[in-house]
Amino acid sequence: MSTRCAPTRSARAPRADGRGFTLIELLVVMAVIATLLMLAVPRYFAGLERSKEAVLRQNLQELRESLDKFHGDKGTYPGTLEDLVSQRYLRRIPVDPITDSAQTWIVVPPPPDVAVKGSVWDVRSGAPGVAIDGTAYQTW
Repeated sequence: MSTRCAPTRSARAPRADGRGFTLIELLVVMAVIATLLMLAVPRYFAGLERSKEAVLRQNLQELRESLDKFHGDKGTYPGTLEDLVSQRYLRRIPVDPITDSAQTWIVVPPPPDVAVKGSVWDVRSGAPGVAIDGTAYQTW
């Protein structure tokens, strides 16, 4: 007949009541979280950059369509971008998502060989840098 002795309190695991985590368990969980973040964060920022570029393209298209409508209605181009707002072709001047400002648009006047009135013939982004596709924002 073999008798087993019950382990004493000092021979048991440090968490006698069954609650809590060991340092090793916490380190393993933190390592797994860090690995997942290393995979997810670059994709998040790349997606964020792509979405800003898509919004910039859409805002440029909206501004250019408003300029064309203004010219079609009035026979002249506006003197400033604010004229598009005051004449209700736009509710407000859109924000350049790269610079986070509506003040950085570059106004392109009509070429000298085109006989039109007005100062705003086209609009370009004033954002520095290049897009994901390698083109400069200011060429859009």
